Amino acid sequence: MSEIKNYDRAAHKYYMSQNITGLPITSWDLFGPYFDTLCKNYNDLVAIRHLASENRWSYSSPIEENLIQDEQIIVITDAKLNIVHATNNISGMNGYTPQEILGKSPKMFQGEKTCRETQKHISKAIKESRPFEATVVNYRKDGSIYNCWIKAEPIFNEKGKVVNFIAYEKEVA
Repeated sequence: MSEIKNYDRAAHKYYMSQNITGLPITSWDLFGPYFDTLCKNYNDLVAIRHLASENRWSYSSPIEENLIQDEQIIVITDAKLNIVHATNNISGMNGYTPQEILGKSPKMFQGEKTCRETQKHISKAIKESRPFEATVVNYRKDGSIYNCWIKAEPIFNEKGKVVNFIAYEKEVA
């Protein structure tokens, strides 16, 4: 225990000899959530890069820009439309954590007020392996509704086979 006291004294003496102005606690309060978001985004990017490498994606869309600068949610499914990755920021939009939706279909967010015509448009694009953009009425975990803008596209591997679908999403008014 005396080593800790000696260390504390030495650290105090050193820092007092420096001309350092401390940051107010409120600065850390403002910076903390941003830093946490940054760390989660980085972890998401690492996971997406791993998925891309594992499935040998032939894909060059700006994933990092969409996630960090545009603050979009990214949902990735396998070729059978089972969710294999969702970015951590999804819970802010619909209340679900990424772990709660893994292995499920994105249809889990749809319900009674979701437009059937829009669903058909999306289904047709998926069957034809082509990109689509749509705004759908989705349901949060608590049952409330929200409008979700989705821009999605198939991801092909190096051999030209669809291996994943990627969707960039954002809540809109």
